Amino acid sequence: MKSPVVKRSIVVAGHKTSVSLEEAFWNGMKEISGLRNMTLSELVGEIDSNRKQGNLSSAIRLFVLDYFKSRAAGAGLESKPPAA
Repeated sequence: MKSPVVKRSIVVAGHKTSVSLEEAFWNGMKEISGLRNMTLSELVGEIDSNRKQGNLSSAIRLFVLDYFKSRAAGAGLESKPPAA
């Protein structure tokens, strides 16, 4: 599955910035923001204000990954190590 990097402009904390993410991460962000009843800009602002280091694109990828890993774990879909 190919997911090309897409660069989009977004307003974060009143400032316009560009973020480059694979389409799959943009789709994940849209899903999360919809479930939280917030705009994409609000969600990115939250991620930006909570990041400790690294660039914004990396922080977004880690946030989306963590969100869906947590959801999978809650549904019992987490991967288990193979039996020895």
